[in-house]
Amino acid sequence: MSIGHEVLLLNSNYEPLNVCNIRRAMSLVVLGKAEVIHHRDHPIQTARGGVTAPSVLKMRYQVRRPMPELRLSRHSVLARDSFTCQYCGSKGRELTIDHVVPRWAGGPQTWDNLVACCRRCNLKKGDKTPAQAGMKLARRPKRPHFIPYLSLPSYLRAQSKEEWRMYLPVFDEFAA
Repeated sequence: MSIGHEVLLLNSNYEPLNVCNIRRAMSLVVLGKAEVIHHRDHPIQTARGGVTAPSVLKMRYQVRRPMPELRLSRHSVLARDSFTCQYCGSKGRELTIDHVVPRWAGGPQTWDNLVACCRRCNLKKGDKTPAQAGMKLARRPKRPHFIPYLSLPSYLRAQSKEEWRMYLPVFDEFAA
């Protein structure tokens, strides 16, 4: 069974709950806790042969959960900035987090002061403000205006899967 395959899990009211692996998804179906809404195009191989794999599941009962909070983390800042350096525009996974206003100058650890930055630009900027370093931000950093039930990185990954999009809320700032 392919452990890496992800399945979108919906609440009984079709609200996105989570993204889980295929093993967890299959156990929810077998236990009767969830039903399959969409199947994956390719079956998965088991000891007894091929089985159609779920892509989207819906819980058979309503799962109560607290309103999530959008946490400020390194991964969330990188996801907000689309894994793109906010100074030179280079894309990639080798990014760091830069304080627009340096900490020594009173720059806070907030959504409005943190941006994704490549190592080259981070070294160039050093402990200065962008103006002092002669650099310009591609866009002003800001806190995202929504609170998704999925984490921001999971939400952005989920947007890339065609069969999941109809179940995900649309946020203009992350529209594909």
